Amino acid sequence: METLENRTLGRSGIRAGALGFGCWAIGGEWTDPAGAPLGWGRTDDEESVAAVRRALELGVTFFDTADVYGAGHSERLLGRALRGRRAEAVIATKWGNVFDERQKVMTGGDDSVGYARAALLASLRRLGTDYVDLWQLHLGDADPERAALLREACEGFVREGLIRAYGWSTDDPARAAVFARGPHCAAVQHGLNVLVDAPEMVELCEREELASINRGPLAMGLLTGKYGPLSRSAAGDIRATPPPWLDWFDAGGVPSPQWLARVEAVREILMSQGRTLAQGALAWLWARSPRTVPIPGFRTVAQAEENAGAVAYGPLSAEQLAEIGKLLGR
Repeated sequence: METLENRTLGRSGIRAGALGFGCWAIGGEWTDPAGAPLGWGRTDDEESVAAVRRALELGVTFFDTADVYGAGHSERLLGRALRGRRAEAVIATKWGNVFDERQKVMTGGDDSVGYARAALLASLRRLGTDYVDLWQLHLGDADPERAALLREACEGFVREGLIRAYGWSTDDPARAAVFARGPHCAAVQHGLNVLVDAPEMVELCEREELASINRGPLAMGLLTGKYGPLSRSAAGDIRATPPPWLDWFDAGGVPSPQWLARVEAVREILMSQGRTLAQGALAWLWARSPRTVPIPGFRTVAQAEENAGAVAYGPLSAEQLAEIGKLLGR
């Protein structure tokens, strides 16, 4: 029987549990070509390594990163944290973005088959491993016809033993369906949290027996309870100069009033049975579908412990799920 602690990633047979940890934040600072921050600000590498190892102790085995996070630094750090314990972990990473590792700048994207192999081999070196459990296309709006070629390339990488399964990080169900046709496609990574549902993507994952890997499960920190109307994000944090797709924060890293109001509307239900707000947000995702695998970010041991603690409470009830839907007008 599938439980929160014992869950399979889609149809891959890979056991990973229902909670993963996202490794974007531990990558540290990096920017776009114009100098705008793409990371979450300064980090403490020793604390990040300790947090990964603490997560393993608490039963969290699934770690999601990307080659571009920190311009390679997140992969290097995760590989260091898992040294000697690789067999205990399920590693997911992504490719498609091009970056300068020395300058810590993302310079563009490349959806060619040739670049896919080069990116995979580079990720394996940074991670210090000879295989990746789940490899994901990181270009959410890539051309579907070119994506079909990449899907076939991924099947080849599975045969070579370089990856165990693959998926696409995209919010477009039609694009996700292109990858879903591949025998070793196991997941779609997409935005989903209690504030913003994604019914078409969830339905696709359930129909195709794919894992629904949920990025932004805590709305970039808005669902942690640590942000109020007067909060500000520090320089070097993507939330301080939010790009167009980042709805949760306004200029200067000020939480958006409309989203804060929605958080307040559901706070009491999310914090039921003694949960923290973040734990309740994760519980909503588990109630939403048996396919969901939220990947909250973390930078400290304390954050790792709080997120991992959500598993003990389990999902919200069907009644609580329905009540939240009413409160948010869904």
